[in-house]
Amino acid sequence: MKTTYKKGSLTLIGTVAMGTGVMIGAGIFALTGQVAEFAGTLFPLAFLIAAIISGFSAYSYIKVSNKYPSAGGIAMILQKAYGPTTITGAASLLMAISMVINESLVARTFGAYTLQLFNIDDDGWLVALLAVGLIVFAFLVNIAGNKVIGSISKLTAALKIGGILLFALAVLWAAGFSFEPAASGVGDKTSIGGFIAGVALAILAFKGFTTITNSGGEVKDPTKNVGRAIIASLAICLIVYLMVVWAVGSTLSIEEIVKAKDYSLAEAARPAFGKLGLWFTVAIAIIATASGVLASIFAVSRMLAMLTDMDLIPHKHFGMPGDIQKHTLVYTVVLAAFLAAFFDLSRIASLGAIFYLVMDIVIHWGVFRHLRKDVGASAWILITAIALDAVALGAFLIMKGMADPAIIFIAFFSIAAIFAFEKLYLSRHRTNPENASHQSEH
Repeated sequence: MKTTYKKGSLTLIGTVAMGTGVMIGAGIFALTGQVAEFAGTLFPLAFLIAAIISGFSAYSYIKVSNKYPSAGGIAMILQKAYGPTTITGAASLLMAISMVINESLVARTFGAYTLQLFNIDDDGWLVALLAVGLIVFAFLVNIAGNKVIGSISKLTAALKIGGILLFALAVLWAAGFSFEPAASGVGDKTSIGGFIAGVALAILAFKGFTTITNSGGEVKDPTKNVGRAIIASLAICLIVYLMVVWAVGSTLSIEEIVKAKDYSLAEAARPAFGKLGLWFTVAIAIIATASGVLASIFAVSRMLAMLTDMDLIPHKHFGMPGDIQKHTLVYTVVLAAFLAAFFDLSRIASLGAIFYLVMDIVIHWGVFRHLRKDVGASAWILITAIALDAVALGAFLIMKGMADPAIIFIAFFSIAAIFAFEKLYLSRHRTNPENASHQSEH
């Protein structure tokens, strides 16, 4: 049973809304406190540098997608570069899993902010319950199809971007447009390694542009609009992020931001506007995180369906009705719900950053080594993208290795397991191609 894609079902505006929906949901509400914990008083600069690195990263995706737009996006890029190999399958799965991790991260952020309405600071099981509930809701909406998702994405993107900017301006006005925590320069606890690790985490706030790449085959006039949508989404998100981190930094000390790192924006609204500011911020957080999960599930389930169609991963329907897209949607939701239920925000973010940066380096190397002449890409930009990713990943691994070595072990074990799984599956698939064909049909 082959997957069907609706060409031209996503307009330029709808595509930008989908990209910003994923980025803003994760970046602002889930990562502001996490980045501040690493980068200290320089955390706004970490977001700016992360945007620059993401701009270099986007170059590879735009160049290949312009020539070969596909609903498979990243998997298509990898297959063009490496062929139907273990590297292609494993790196594609790393990207898909990092997107599922993002869904879990944003879903738990939804739970943490929602509890602020009831003045509950930290209740693990309630956060997990709310997170799983949001993921199930997103699953039900996704079943409704592209038109419903596109309409909701446009509405929520306008509401949350307008609301977040209003929050930032109001908090900055109340604080006299100052940035007191950063006024004295680098804090005692900020190190070069910590700052770069903060940048690595902040990159997660921008990686949502890959959602656009994954939906390339469904975008109207993709050879023009995929690149335009990525650039527009990155620019919009950078402006929004800088406004918000300036506002948060003007109201809270670094210690206060880190203490309330799972709901730092809500905490920043309290001093100036009390309960009214808190309720407004939580309402925007709920809209942003809910739409972020919705958009991410939309993209990753289609990416997994494309990997199935490309015979890069196995597929079992387990008695479920419907086509492969519906089945991969179920797999996506189950994994996201598991992570949201059993991992905290810090560990989820760490796993996502490691998986994404490894996959990103593989993408850039593949384009540099095999595709740059075909797609007209500049060698120095590709090498710069690899170097920036490698520095960010290295610093992040060192910092997390000292603070939480278990998550580094989990990350490397998972990556090794994914590569081993792909190698085993592809070797068996090539030995018994009839089995793979039969499997796809069912």
